[in-house]
Amino acid sequence: MTESRLFAGKTELRLTPFHARTAELCQAQEWRRWSGYLAASAYDLTPENEYFAIRTTAGLLDVTPLHKYMISGRDAAPLLNRIVTRNISKCKLHQVMYTPWCDEKGKVIDDGTVQHLEENKFRLTSADPNLHWLTENSSGMDVKIRDDSETTAALALQGPNSRDILNQISTVNLDKLKFFCLTHVKLGDIPVTVSRTGYTGDLGYEIWTERENALAMWDLIMETGKPHGITPAGIYALDIARIEAGLILIEVDYISAHHAIIDARESSPYELGLGWAVKLKKGDFIGKKALLKEKRQGPAWQFQTIEIEWIPLEKLYRNIGLPPQLPTTAWRTSTPIYVNKRQVGYATSGCWSPLLKKYIALAHLETEYSKIGTQLKFEVKVEHYRHLTPATVMRKPAFDPERKRSCP
Repeated sequence: MTESRLFAGKTELRLTPFHARTAELCQAQEWRRWSGYLAASAYDLTPENEYFAIRTTAGLLDVTPLHKYMISGRDAAPLLNRIVTRNISKCKLHQVMYTPWCDEKGKVIDDGTVQHLEENKFRLTSADPNLHWLTENSSGMDVKIRDDSETTAALALQGPNSRDILNQISTVNLDKLKFFCLTHVKLGDIPVTVSRTGYTGDLGYEIWTERENALAMWDLIMETGKPHGITPAGIYALDIARIEAGLILIEVDYISAHHAIIDARESSPYELGLGWAVKLKKGDFIGKKALLKEKRQGPAWQFQTIEIEWIPLEKLYRNIGLPPQLPTTAWRTSTPIYVNKRQVGYATSGCWSPLLKKYIALAHLETEYSKIGTQLKFEVKVEHYRHLTPATVMRKPAFDPERKRSCP
């Protein structure tokens, strides 16, 4: 049973099964809500050490708050094919597929992964609750849907040393586990599923196990990882890594079609840079008709990475006698973008990239202004006054190491 307490007649934030360990380590006492759970924003006073662990050694993240649904039965694959935009018929046993899913207008409801665990058995992960949507669309089908969000504990071990750490304790060598594939193994004597996935754009793995195994799994991985520089990492570090990797965040980079109050707040997969995940040649699925039309016409928007140019930004601060004020954590606020004094888009999240030494942001841009190299103006506030400073559309993702995909 998930730990929770009642206060003034309301349920307080839930605690993940790793909380006994993360609470001890969280010196900064920086916490935030994540799907109703208490999640560490940062363990140290600044997230830099945690970020560099993800990029240079190994970072360990508690990702239990993800919503997790077990879908099994003869019609498990047909149900998923009806809902998501990827072709689940081509999802091989022990393969993982990233996918969005849409409403009838072809607007994204949520995005997540589909894990093919066993014959006729899948796990769907999502940011928002989707049990009602799954159940509503499974009417008349031979399928069982179980919400495993509370009973399954999950960790993400991300970074260049993550494979070496797991190989020391895994009953099966993971050198041949390919990108977006999974395997069932034991870590020590703990049964787990290990998927080569993550939200950092780096070499990494996500580890799934029963809730009662959580603390033993945390202790084993942390102890084994000490010589490899393992560091617990929070949401602040994760946010910087995922922006570098060009990975979208629901309710920040896009608003779910189920939550949008007006049509202008909705986004299609094509507008979010996810056109590659829309398989229009498969059978019918929710939103297919609208997406076929958009494919023919072309999307009005594109989702890109931009770089805010350093020298002009620095000059704005120098002109008033200040050094540049760079964000120490990623920001999640809508910021206008212009061309020739006309607004052509808006940034949704951004950060100073410690590794790339660039100030970058993810942005929605009108298609005409979305090509790599396009010159833009980014709105910035310096000492209470708003200015426009040069920015450039750059390659997305900004960080894309070969180790993410390669095997030894």
